Amino acid sequence: MSASSYIPAAHVDQDWARVSPADAGIDPEKLQVAISFAENNESTWPRDLADAGSVPGLTQIEPEPLNKFLGPLKPRGGPAGLLLRGGKIAAEWGDPSRVDMTFSIAKSYLAVLCGLAVKDGLIGSIDDTISSTIDIPEFSGDHNSKITWRHLLTQTSEWTGTLFDKPDQVDHYRQVGAGSDNSRKGELRPIQEPGTYWEYNDVRVNVFSLALLHTFKKPLPDVLKERIMDPIGASDTWVWNGYENSTVMVDGKPMTSVPGGTHWGGGIQINSFDHARFGLLIANDGKWGDQQLLDASWVEQMRTPIDIFPAYGFLWWLNTNGAHYPGAPETSFFALGAGNNLIWIDPALDIVGVIRWIDQEPTGDLIKAFSDAIQPS
Repeated sequence: MSASSYIPAAHVDQDWARVSPADAGIDPEKLQVAISFAENNESTWPRDLADAGSVPGLTQIEPEPLNKFLGPLKPRGGPAGLLLRGGKIAAEWGDPSRVDMTFSIAKSYLAVLCGLAVKDGLIGSIDDTISSTIDIPEFSGDHNSKITWRHLLTQTSEWTGTLFDKPDQVDHYRQVGAGSDNSRKGELRPIQEPGTYWEYNDVRVNVFSLALLHTFKKPLPDVLKERIMDPIGASDTWVWNGYENSTVMVDGKPMTSVPGGTHWGGGIQINSFDHARFGLLIANDGKWGDQQLLDASWVEQMRTPIDIFPAYGFLWWLNTNGAHYPGAPETSFFALGAGNNLIWIDPALDIVGVIRWIDQEPTGDLIKAFSDAIQPS
């Protein structure tokens, strides 16, 4: 990927360099059309999910007690976002400084943490089984003991069991994306061999997070802060909340296991500037200034299509053959969260975009509108 030479100063988002659209090689009129589109197509979700009592399309369609919230929620803001080119801010709308829930974008943060565990030698190979790396009951038995780190990273683990009162069955037959049919979500289906079946399943992502916690032997938010967020100059306003029942013992010490989303509450709450810093790190192959925080080879693996579902990498969404957003370049890849929240990276266009609270159905049209405004670098 092409790296942006500019990186913003630490902890001072108001001094982040701005560049005019024209100077950034972006058509100003087309850009304004895209921004207006984002502002006028706000998510249809309630502003206060706790008050509404459910998450649309998730807990809303789950039976009691499986729909119970286990972690905190936060009233959301309105549409907001940033568009970077060459690392500099070419556009912003809404309130990018607002700390908001971000749902499954947390999964892509977990993928980065796994890369750190590999870099540190805590995981010898992602094709090692979890059971050979750590000894916890969640990866015992004939089936779960065969699951590898790669399986968890690609959502092909077929892990089966109950974690923090949520059974893996709750997300059987789940579909994601515009036009999804979740009429069968939660129906029991036959479990397949690990690595042979792709399913977007939040319980399995949460067990991946638990496995990483036992691997680092340190709360994952602490690892993320020390190894990634502080070095890239993120604010101190972001949090990663666990569940009321997700405290576990690690080497005799109580630690909270954090979820890879906000399906049942909890998860990462963060502002758009901090997301943009994280996105810029990934766009720069894991390098920030003169620090190689994450191996470039790991970034490449995160954005490499998996054989059985080419629109997915290591907990990042890919646009292979235009599968996810036909109007966006195939070089685009995304961290996506329900609601709709996105970190959009396109190395060919040298852009990083953060988009918050856009309605799901027209998201592809918005990505196309931005893409049409940006001239190749």
